[in-house]
Amino acid sequence: MKGKWALVTGATAGLGLAVAEGLAGAGVNIVLHDLVAPKQAADDLHTRSGVEVIAVGVDLTQRDAIEAMMADLLDRCGAIDILVNNAVVRHFSAIEQFPPERWEQALAVNLSAPFHLIRLALPAMKQRGWGRIINMGSIYSSRAIEGRIDYVTTKTAILGITRAVAIETARSGITCNALCPGTLPTPAILNKIATIASNNGRPIDDVTREYLGERQPTQRFVELNAVAAMVVFLCGPAAKDITGASLPIDGGWSVA
Repeated sequence: MKGKWALVTGATAGLGLAVAEGLAGAGVNIVLHDLVAPKQAADDLHTRSGVEVIAVGVDLTQRDAIEAMMADLLDRCGAIDILVNNAVVRHFSAIEQFPPERWEQALAVNLSAPFHLIRLALPAMKQRGWGRIINMGSIYSSRAIEGRIDYVTTKTAILGITRAVAIETARSGITCNALCPGTLPTPAILNKIATIASNNGRPIDDVTREYLGERQPTQRFVELNAVAAMVVFLCGPAAKDITGASLPIDGGWSVA
């Protein structure tokens, strides 16, 4: 995969950065995206991996900004060979109190942005006869939870986008798949657990064990590097016939 370019959205830290690091380790040049250009993360990744790294900051709620970013990247890179739609927003609220503006934001970032990025990346992929699209789903792509209607809805819908793109590109050398992780040790989750522990005066280890025990049968976090390794595998030659799949990486949560 050396010399190919990957765009990973929402990649300042957490899962997005782990995926970018995994691809960079395979020799892929990286475009790191976030709302604010992650320049320090890009510099650090370049230093560690030696691949070319570009940092871009774009508001994914704005179609014009997405189109301008992609036009610039296609001019600079020739093609986005690998697209990882990882950026996500979420809000916690019961439906009747859910702010309409937060709903619109979730639809824009979690669904419309992947659609626009895919449609803009596909022509160059088709011209080269090769491309990999990875949409980041979730355990909540297949089940629901209270107080998170935006996340459950958009993570369910991203599977539909994945299937539709896979069918349209099946004979083009392009694959499109979705990964559906369980609970990851992202900054947001770790902060949530720390807040629960602080509010209840309990040790973080106890709260972590309880939090995971209610979810994943393995009772441990899904490793960020494990999800990144699956992305790298899906981009490799052995996965050329895997397309339209929704792959759980959830410690057995989806079958429990």
